[in-house]
Amino acid sequence: MADTCTHLGTVHDVTPSSGGCEDCLGIGGRWVHLRLCMYCGHVGCCDSSPNRHATAHWNTHPDHPLIRSFEPGENWWWCYPDQLLFEVEGAPPAPSHL
Repeated sequence: MADTCTHLGTVHDVTPSSGGCEDCLGIGGRWVHLRLCMYCGHVGCCDSSPNRHATAHWNTHPDHPLIRSFEPGENWWWCYPDQLLFEVEGAPPAPSHL
């Protein structure tokens, strides 16, 4: 596991694709928590959700390595390839679906 994320250069100024899990909304699914892709803005559900769409999005798009929580008050980020949970100092507050 890396000590620091090596993929911060892939971050873009993104607009959330949806107010809920984009893929669950399309199939009538449900989610537990939401995650925001920091490459393209895809909103997907977490790995505690039945369909794990955030991770599925990364598996389909390995050049989209970073997500951040899309939950109110949560400011953490996750790097899939580095398997690293972290916060970005100076980053604006996390966007959220509420």
